[in-house]
Amino acid sequence: MCESSDIAVIGLTGQSGAGKTTVCRVFEEKGFAIINADKIARQIMKKGMPCLSELTECFGDEILQEDGTLNRQKLADIVFNDKEKLKQLNAISYPYITCEILNKIKKLSAEKCKYVLLDAPTLFESRVDDFCNLIISVTATEKNRTARIAKRDGITAEQIKRRFSSQHTERFFINHSDFIIKNNKSVDELIEKAKEVAEKIKEYYNAEETR
Repeated sequence: MCESSDIAVIGLTGQSGAGKTTVCRVFEEKGFAIINADKIARQIMKKGMPCLSELTECFGDEILQEDGTLNRQKLADIVFNDKEKLKQLNAISYPYITCEILNKIKKLSAEKCKYVLLDAPTLFESRVDDFCNLIISVTATEKNRTARIAKRDGITAEQIKRRFSSQHTERFFINHSDFIIKNNKSVDELIEKAKEVAEKIKEYYNAEETR
């Protein structure tokens, strides 16, 4: 639970390829400030940042491009083929990501922001669900997710399978979320579902303010 009582932090997570980006866009249109954990992860792993130095010490110079920037595909190939190495990556990067998320929440709270959507694919693994008032998970069938990721990222079926193997099942998300948005039909239907959830959340917190 977020310590700040005047700001509602809503966690958004779910399965790869399920449609979190679309849901995030809908919430932004509904007036939610967005904190994107993936963008934060990219920022803290930039050339010259302490996190990248720690990662290089752990995994070697092979994860770097010739210009000293992170080779994300190389790092992904390493960690998605070895669960222990994935744990090492998480142990190094999560504290940096968590610190930056907390800083952003505090800043938004000081700016009198009422609603924040924390878009974090690894919400539970990084324990940032502790800062959330409510959690939304987006899920879809493996067939649909595989097709979307193959088109979006241009990676092989084997790479997708390895990525899925490191993630939680749909049942896990159902058991640990306040709202589940299933995305197995059209984009338009997904948008309508996301709008409905966003409105419900805003109505709930608006009602709380009047009590």
